[in-house]
Amino acid sequence: MMPASPRVHVVDDDPAMRDAVAFLLETAGFTVKVYDGAEPVLAALPELTTGCILSDIRMPGLDGLALLRRLRAGGHALPVIMMTGQGDVPLAVEAMKLGACDFIEKPFDDEVLLQAVNSALERGGPAEAEDPTLREFVRRVGTLSERERQVLDHLVAGGTSKEIGRTLDISPRTVEIYRAKLMTKTQAGNLSELVRWAVLAGLARG
Repeated sequence: MMPASPRVHVVDDDPAMRDAVAFLLETAGFTVKVYDGAEPVLAALPELTTGCILSDIRMPGLDGLALLRRLRAGGHALPVIMMTGQGDVPLAVEAMKLGACDFIEKPFDDEVLLQAVNSALERGGPAEAEDPTLREFVRRVGTLSERERQVLDHLVAGGTSKEIGRTLDISPRTVEIYRAKLMTKTQAGNLSELVRWAVLAGLARG
């Protein structure tokens, strides 16, 4: 069970984004503590015993990946959600491999953020291989055609439709068609969800 007012630690060097996210979370009933970078979070580690961390992935000095590495190296198991910019899929994949439980792409809808935070707090960390949802995802991936699986691999590696089309010698429009088909077959709601499950299932390359 989650505490009555779960704590979310928001880490972002952009004051406007930090304040906007904090306001949204507080309005939704969360207790929020904000940090303007990774260093203040590391300094406050002894106090970070509950809740989850919501961190931007690109920050001056120590970035979100460095923060995540430090946390895990120190044995801190708080769930971490990464906020990424568009086109940061390779960074998001790396974050997931390091133990982030989720990532969301900016700009994001309020509901997407709240759902990610609630899921992180309920789960408490990365999904396990025994997770029935993960097993079902792997089963669905097995139903993809060879070309759909190729597009999936390139999507998870961070390729754009143009890049994937160039590599596979098909048009970007055809890539989009395969992408729509594989999203339907895997029942992934969006690219973030597709990447998250692919990483957890060990399907991400690199």
